[in-house]
Amino acid sequence: MILLDNEPMSKHTTFKVGGPAHYFTKAESLDDLKRALNLAHEKGLPFFILGNGSNLLVSDKGFNGVIITLAGDFSSMENLGNGAFKVGAAVPLGRFARSVLKQGFAGIHKLAGIPGTLGGAIYMNAGAYGQEIGCCCTQVTTLDGAGNRHEYTVNECSFGYRQSAFQKLGETIVSATFQLPTASAQGKTVADLEAELAECMAKRKATQPLNMPNAGSTFKRLEHGAADTPTQIAPGYYIEHAGLKGYRIGGAEVSTVHANFIVNAGGATASDIKELSEFVQSKVAEKFKIELKREIILLGDF
Repeated sequence: MILLDNEPMSKHTTFKVGGPAHYFTKAESLDDLKRALNLAHEKGLPFFILGNGSNLLVSDKGFNGVIITLAGDFSSMENLGNGAFKVGAAVPLGRFARSVLKQGFAGIHKLAGIPGTLGGAIYMNAGAYGQEIGCCCTQVTTLDGAGNRHEYTVNECSFGYRQSAFQKLGETIVSATFQLPTASAQGKTVADLEAELAECMAKRKATQPLNMPNAGSTFKRLEHGAADTPTQIAPGYYIEHAGLKGYRIGGAEVSTVHANFIVNAGGATASDIKELSEFVQSKVAEKFKIELKREIILLGDF
């Protein structure tokens, strides 16, 4: 197990901000993970499982706890046959999606552009362009703080829009299994799926600020829109129509490309980003009487 003290989290998040973690560990095996969890228990500190550092905002003060990132044994993908796959939590979601696509399987190919790991995707039930990771998941394996292993069926995972049971359980996702349909079962070819993926990637490139540090969508899709636009549930619509595109606080900016992205336009602090997100929430509530809820996870003392 690799163990670092006071590791800057700005090196490990897609926002490129964040103060030091008291302890930063890299677990490459189940035994390593148990040791990292024991460290947190022995020190009386909270722990946080870090994937690719996307969808996360770490305080400028850092995190007085144990950051655990997974690698090694947790980076494996196993083809179990007949469309079934077992995937480690550290596997990049894009790698998994592209791999099964090449093998002729559908169901998650549109998720290839999401910059996160499999564990983080399961935790948040990541989705894009009409697909969600939970839709093809059959089982998730976790480790609790005492080192005990648990297995959850898809029903027990309670997948919903950007939600799963793991957000409340406090257990570490170590792997998940999937049952994927073949392209032919959906009346398509691998070339059809590749074309759909290419279209999604082109849309992502054209409509998202991929050239600036960000953490993905800042706010969750709405359950319903404002009184005058009840079917309009995209947060970006309301942010843009509140006149906030390009609005800045410090180095944080509401993207001029996509209003539901806050970007680090240069020299931003975590406080800048949090303050800007709260300003956006207040202005949209004032103008449209709707509440935007953050999709980004806040970590540490703000």
